[in-house]
Amino acid sequence: MRVITKPTTAKCNIQAYIRYLLSEPVRTSCTGLSDVLLNISHDSVNRFLLRENYRPEDLWTEVSEKIDLNNGVLSVDDMVIDKPYSNAEKTDLIGFFYSGKHHCVVKGVNVITLYYTDQHDVSVPINFRIIDPDEGKTKNEHFREMLQQVLSWGLQPSWVTGDCWYSSIENLKFIRKYNLGMLFAIENNQIISSERGSYCQVQAIDCWDESGVQVYLKKFGMVKVFRQKCSHSYRYYAVAMPKINMLTDFTDGDFERIHKAHWNIERSLRAMEC
Repeated sequence: MRVITKPTTAKCNIQAYIRYLLSEPVRTSCTGLSDVLLNISHDSVNRFLLRENYRPEDLWTEVSEKIDLNNGVLSVDDMVIDKPYSNAEKTDLIGFFYSGKHHCVVKGVNVITLYYTDQHDVSVPINFRIIDPDEGKTKNEHFREMLQQVLSWGLQPSWVTGDCWYSSIENLKFIRKYNLGMLFAIENNQIISSERGSYCQVQAIDCWDESGVQVYLKKFGMVKVFRQKCSHSYRYYAVAMPKINMLTDFTDGDFERIHKAHWNIERSLRAMEC
């Protein structure tokens, strides 16, 4: 974030710009802001956007003093900001990404967010990354880098949560290195074993318990699996903890508490996508 060291004559600033975005969340433009605030010209808004450069570290600086950095829930998710009329070949950051809102691939800007809920139920975004299609990195690679970032900044969560997009075995093993608890949605065809030498899809488990079923997740290790009814099907979630014996004491109440914290990022991104 640019630090202002002397009085400025610029009429457009971050406060005015944020207020405009909050009041006009659908169609925003430099001209739109100048029409609302008559003392600010289109060129003033354009210069502001070209001049300022806000990074993830700036977001962290703003919110870190407002939260308890220890023992909270860190959640990952992403959204696509629709840009149906932009030229992906001529405009930076525009690409084709799967949208959970539209349930298909759309043209737009893909943003990954890390969202943190502390022990006092205070929830804030703490890291973000705008995906550059030309960079060639996957969302999972970006997620692992972002997780490393927030841990290096001083965040000490107890849990990391995410949906199926981020529940790869590589991600789970990466998180395990930091001795963190995990709660991730998994696909219904995820391969597990409830008996030694016998593998099946998680949806094939016969005996379900409200407190979860402890199974071996192929290529990872022991987890406790929960399922929730959703419309005409089930959603499955895998819980892993730093020590295997901790899974025995993990109850359905614990699951609901962590899952509820994860929904803070879902609600936040849905509000921004509207």
